[in-house]
Amino acid sequence: MSSSGSPTVVLVHGAFADASSFSRVIPELIARGLDVVAPAVPNRSLLGDAAYIASLVRQIPGPVVLVGHSYGGAVITVAGAEDNVRALVYLAGYALEKGESLGELQGRFPDSDLAAALVYTPFPIEGSTTPGTDVSVRIDKFPSIFAADVDPRLASVLAVSQRPLAAQAFTEAAPVAAWKTKPSWGLVASADRTINPDVERYGYQRAGMTTVEVDSSHLVMLAHPERVAELIHEAVRATAR
Repeated sequence: MSSSGSPTVVLVHGAFADASSFSRVIPELIARGLDVVAPAVPNRSLLGDAAYIASLVRQIPGPVVLVGHSYGGAVITVAGAEDNVRALVYLAGYALEKGESLGELQGRFPDSDLAAALVYTPFPIEGSTTPGTDVSVRIDKFPSIFAADVDPRLASVLAVSQRPLAAQAFTEAAPVAAWKTKPSWGLVASADRTINPDVERYGYQRAGMTTVEVDSSHLVMLAHPERVAELIHEAVRATAR
């Protein structure tokens, strides 16, 4: 915990990305005197990923503000039930209801451009004769769908260094919705072509979140790092003791 007594900010990345997607936000948060942790999410299953993040949160002394981007929003919806989590911040994310899966929430709305650009690849599962399925984004489609307002050179790097999401993660239901008991903030990326922005709006409104809209691609943390850092800091200030 930082010397100021502020919560530790835990940044949870989403599908088709890794912790480097927060590379422009982390310096902003550090400059504000905040302690930051940006773990690698396995992206194997909603329940497994949430359990992993929850285990990290439990080991952090003092309060935590959990930040989730995209699929990471679904992860913090579950992991955020940990006792020391003081607030949740969703960045272009999925705010699931208890008993709801990612596929169910997304299925209420028209598909984004992402749906037609997904690639499905089998991968071995230890101890099983049935392979799993990795989901990623076509490399040639990634920049326009995921990162339209990010430096094209960086977008091309992100496209070939994706962290896929196992298909299982789309179908698992959230056993808990932490936003029911924790104050929450939500950022809608209004130019998002990865998640239909209405999916974001619906989840946030249902949760009664403090919501802001930013004219941004899905990777809002790289396109608008100052705005994202300010929203996170707002949640920190509101919940710091």
